[in-house]
Amino acid sequence: MSRAPYLSARLQGFGTTVFAEMSALAVATGSVNLGQGFPDYPGPPEVLDVARAAIGTAADQYPPGPGIPELRQEIAAHVQRFGGPSHDPETEVLVTAGATEALSAALLALLENGDEVVLFEPMYDCYAAGIAMAGGVARPVPLHPPAPSSSTDPAGSWTFDPADLRTAITPRTKILLLNTPHNPTGKVFTREELTLLAEAAVEHDLLVLADEVYEHLVFDDAEHVSMATLPGMRERTLVVGSAGKTFNVTGWKIGWICGPAPLVAAVRTAKQFLTYVNGGPFQPAVAAGLALPDAYFAGVARDLQYRRDVLVQGLAGAGLPVISPEATYFATVDVRPVQPDGDGLAFCRALPERAGVVGVPTVVFYAPEHAHLGRHLVRFAFCKSDAVLADAVERLTGLGRKGSGRS
Repeated sequence: MSRAPYLSARLQGFGTTVFAEMSALAVATGSVNLGQGFPDYPGPPEVLDVARAAIGTAADQYPPGPGIPELRQEIAAHVQRFGGPSHDPETEVLVTAGATEALSAALLALLENGDEVVLFEPMYDCYAAGIAMAGGVARPVPLHPPAPSSSTDPAGSWTFDPADLRTAITPRTKILLLNTPHNPTGKVFTREELTLLAEAAVEHDLLVLADEVYEHLVFDDAEHVSMATLPGMRERTLVVGSAGKTFNVTGWKIGWICGPAPLVAAVRTAKQFLTYVNGGPFQPAVAAGLALPDAYFAGVARDLQYRRDVLVQGLAGAGLPVISPEATYFATVDVRPVQPDGDGLAFCRALPERAGVVGVPTVVFYAPEHAHLGRHLVRFAFCKSDAVLADAVERLTGLGRKGSGRS
């Protein structure tokens, strides 16, 4: 890869994201975009109406640096209501410009040059970039997929080898970055797996940065357990959350980070020189959303599980073996039955012309040394309206037939 002019050494290799490329392909070809993970249907009126009412008021001006008090109070109450630890809204909750800023600010605040971060791959693409910008070094541990299924039945869960985890942790390791429920695989780490990770964190005196933005989007019998609730974890764990996924408002960029006061204070120091503050009219709206009854959050998961099943059935019908997810917005397929060379990137670049649908190659979520593990996998988003999903399934139906073109 040629060196990008003017780009710092830390960011060499982090070019335009594949999401931009695939979204542009969708527009150019009139394809159904199942690449990027954003809903195309509105959030709850109880949330949207509060935002509308706040626009044109004092909420348009700078909110307090840590976030408005009522939002921080509702975040703390919400975390505890759904099984997390208690937090002091004044010192242990910080509102951020989405989960991405929470993660980036934490990495900038906590890492020294050369510090290492252990994390699982495939990994959300901002993790590696955030670690690089903070001067850290990523030490990825591969997740191994279950055998894909040619039906709509769940194929099992992604797993990791504890030996790989032990190898990844070195004397330079400072942070364990954990994403559960996990993007892009849809894996929900089990209590047993989290216990193993917690024991490793205690043994090696690691901080834990837990991205739990999909906490409410969990299906079937899977159970989300917050890392901060395990023995020995409360005092060393920062948990990141977001309104975008739960309330279908990804463009609002309202996230938060919770944890021990000294760690949150460190993150706040970095955050204040990034966006400073954001989303004034949206903060009271998110506070209202977090206070919605339990039935709302159960309904969000139930609705998304239905959408998952629709897409998984369509993908299986198109001859694409599917790894049905336990959570999140995304299903993963093995493209080798319809792409004999197993090149997921080439498959995604050709798919708009072949079938009028856009996906994202999973290979982009791996470190270069592990790219072969995800070369044949592709991620599709199912957080779309009934009409869009039906259109995508219809377009994909003939994909597995020899010589099929765009349907």
